[in-house]
Amino acid sequence: MQLQLPPGITHARFDAALAAFGRIVGSEWVLATDEDRDTYLDVYAPGNDPRFVPAAAVAPASVEEVQAIVRVANEQRIPLWPISRGKNYGYGGSAPRLSGSVVLDLGRMKRILEVNPELGYCILEPGVGFFDLYRHLTDNRIPLWMSLPGNAWGSVLGNALERGFAATPYGDHTSQLCGMEVVLPSGELVRTGMGAMSGSPNWPLFKHGFGPAWDQLFVQSNFGIVTRAGFWLMPEPAATTTLTMHAPRPEDLGWLVDVLTPLKLRRIVDHSIVVMGYMGTAAANSQRNEWYQGPGALPDEVVARILRKYGIGWWNVSLRLYGEPEMNDASEQVIRRAFAPHTQEFTVTRWKRGDAEGGAPAPSVFPLQVINWHGGRGGHLGFSPVMPASGRLVLEQLERTRARFREFGVDYSGNFYVLGRHVTNINLMLFDRDNAEMTARTHRLFEAMVQDSAAVGYAEYRTHLGYMDRVAATFDYNAHALGRLNEAVKDALDPNGILAPGKSGIWPRAYRGERGRG
Repeated sequence: MQLQLPPGITHARFDAALAAFGRIVGSEWVLATDEDRDTYLDVYAPGNDPRFVPAAAVAPASVEEVQAIVRVANEQRIPLWPISRGKNYGYGGSAPRLSGSVVLDLGRMKRILEVNPELGYCILEPGVGFFDLYRHLTDNRIPLWMSLPGNAWGSVLGNALERGFAATPYGDHTSQLCGMEVVLPSGELVRTGMGAMSGSPNWPLFKHGFGPAWDQLFVQSNFGIVTRAGFWLMPEPAATTTLTMHAPRPEDLGWLVDVLTPLKLRRIVDHSIVVMGYMGTAAANSQRNEWYQGPGALPDEVVARILRKYGIGWWNVSLRLYGEPEMNDASEQVIRRAFAPHTQEFTVTRWKRGDAEGGAPAPSVFPLQVINWHGGRGGHLGFSPVMPASGRLVLEQLERTRARFREFGVDYSGNFYVLGRHVTNINLMLFDRDNAEMTARTHRLFEAMVQDSAAVGYAEYRTHLGYMDRVAATFDYNAHALGRLNEAVKDALDPNGILAPGKSGIWPRAYRGERGRG
């Protein structure tokens, strides 16, 4: 990709910044060729999308190098786009919101600084991936379990900072963060919570510290660069029991949510529950042309063939119980009673500590196979609104969304995560990046669903770069008071606007004219 400079930055100033970065990290870690820039593009962007193009990347190896880079960026007014490992696929990957930004790649900062088996925590740098932490735990026989997203090749902290989640008792990853080290846009280093007390052993144990708790300020924001954090892990249970069931009809979603929500609220089931649609299995194990080559979304009769082929339901649920065997047995009976009115049968799998297989979940990237659904250069976008945990409302959301998918001729792929009092609906839009007409339809579908969701008071918990401004604009209470607050904080902390301009729709004064562009 050819060089695009940030707005208002001359070649001389940009070259001076790169030279200064090289003196900090070594010239080999300043990545500024056309090939380097291609590496940091959104790998699933439609076609050869010219938007969200980095001008270069710089890869520090320490917090001191991060601080020095931030100071140079302030001197030269160069916008930085921090990434942990850049695997935020479906939401923009490693690409910057503002073209011309320099990607601050923290992937070299990958130390596992501490793991405490007794108190169940670790302290990590942002470059530590799920595979890295898993190997460390297994190689050292540490009896702690990780919570893993479907595609687990990203950063543990990066995923938590984007509010990622997975189907385990510790599956709300943001909630497992405890204590952060952060480089502010000025280059100053702070530690949050108990970490603000020198030598405190409580930094990864007590979230709140004394006075205001700042950790959430740095989640999905552009207010600081997290260079290490405490993260809680689950102690290995004595045993698990897994109950798996399949529901054959799309309308079964309503009663499923109404049965599962009380089980989650009462902590009979103490993990994030995913009600998984059939498309995840179909797209990971086959291609569309094996089933259907006609126009429009998959017809119902084709869906029925997919269900028969793989022995799955329209919806598929696995409930896993963790604890002492007698506790799991008692919870299993409660679950069976809750499902009894719907005469559902369960497949049951049991595991106990010491068994060779079936214990701690292992990281995988197999679910990423879904991008091959259409062939060609596959891509995907994720549309992820949040709604109340009501069977009626969730079913209405399903009907509304499926109608939109049919309208735009896109195959429906959706999962619903029952997370307690709310449900998050992750819709995956699969497309061939080189099919201009298909990608255009997909973009129009996404925009329609943003509008539909806002009309009933729903918004995404996370969105793609290209829709951050649109989603932020739907938070319109009191003439967008929240947006004004975010940008007042941004301007106070980052007067030069150098840190991730446009992240989550938050624009600094220096780049506010870029809102809505791209």
